[in-house]
Amino acid sequence: MSEILSGGCACGQLRYTWTAGIKFRIYACHCKDCQTRSGSAFALQMGAMAIDLNVSGSTIEGKIVQPSGAVATQFACPQCLTRVYASNDQRPGYLTVRAGTLDDSNSITPAFHLWVKSKQPWVVIPDGVPTLETQPTNQAEWMPLLLGTT
Repeated sequence: MSEILSGGCACGQLRYTWTAGIKFRIYACHCKDCQTRSGSAFALQMGAMAIDLNVSGSTIEGKIVQPSGAVATQFACPQCLTRVYASNDQRPGYLTVRAGTLDDSNSITPAFHLWVKSKQPWVVIPDGVPTLETQPTNQAEWMPLLLGTT
């Protein structure tokens, strides 16, 4: 991926550019919440520091308490309702961007998979790709995965 990434919602009203100060790896989350909220078998996510993401256009917000107890705020386009990114009260300054909203999303491959204990049985994860039954429980466990230093 390039140093400056761009993307947005389906209708184009909500756009973002991301200057990759820290390059976080893309991952697939197979938890039941991601399945329900995405309407798919998993969600592709990429991390970004909030200061590196420049968002234009208005958003609407929705909050949900995650299984971990963390409160996630989802940010979506008010016109087409595409969910573009989220924040989490347990990880201040860090955002999770829906990787499928990238303009160049055809070049992404998940570096690891979370919540594989609830993945759909027909989803086949390639050999050698790291998997976790659930998810990291704290920042110290998240960072090596996101940075690829495991």
